[in-house]
Amino acid sequence: MKVTNASRLMKAVVIVAAFGVITANANIANAATKTITCYKGTAVKKVTTAKCPTGYSTKKPVAAKPTTKASTPAAPAASKTVAYSGTFTGTVAGSVTASDLQATVKGEGKGDVAGLDTLAGSGSASGCDSFADSGTLSGGGNSLKFEVKSTSKACGDAAAGDNMNLTGDLVITGGTGKYVGATGTLKVKGAFVLKSTTEGSNFTSPFTATISGTINTK
Repeated sequence: MKVTNASRLMKAVVIVAAFGVITANANIANAATKTITCYKGTAVKKVTTAKCPTGYSTKKPVAAKPTTKASTPAAPAASKTVAYSGTFTGTVAGSVTASDLQATVKGEGKGDVAGLDTLAGSGSASGCDSFADSGTLSGGGNSLKFEVKSTSKACGDAAAGDNMNLTGDLVITGGTGKYVGATGTLKVKGAFVLKSTTEGSNFTSPFTATISGTINTK
């Protein structure tokens, strides 16, 4: 049988066509066995089909960024009041001058003293005139500062052995620890024995006092 150029060409076309069919079938087979990942909201599904099931997509959803809530400024701490009532005992160290009595006071207190059980102060008094004083009430790492109001009195007969009676108001001017910025007024009543009236003399004497009122804290 004589093979012509036309027969060779036809045979080549048939071979190429057959190769194309084989390749296409191989691609289909590969496509059928390929695994794809499908997403629907937070659900994830892996399938071997050519496309995702209805409702699913190959596009991975982007997680929503959490919204940042504007911070609300903290409300300022409300002020509060602390009741104070204590009885103090201690000593007065005095020195007599030509015009007045200079004295320092130290004592310890009991009662509802809010942890402030130590008294220390210094000042001056003359007869039954007003007395000037300043000091602290302290304890537990905290303290109150005070000044004696000008209407306060120190009264006595100004004779050796007589009692000096103190009455008045202590104006709170601040503090430390939990009493920083504290305000308020405390009433004081106290007494000690005036042991000497001689100019230039010094003496010590026991004293008692009651202090009560309200402390305003921030």
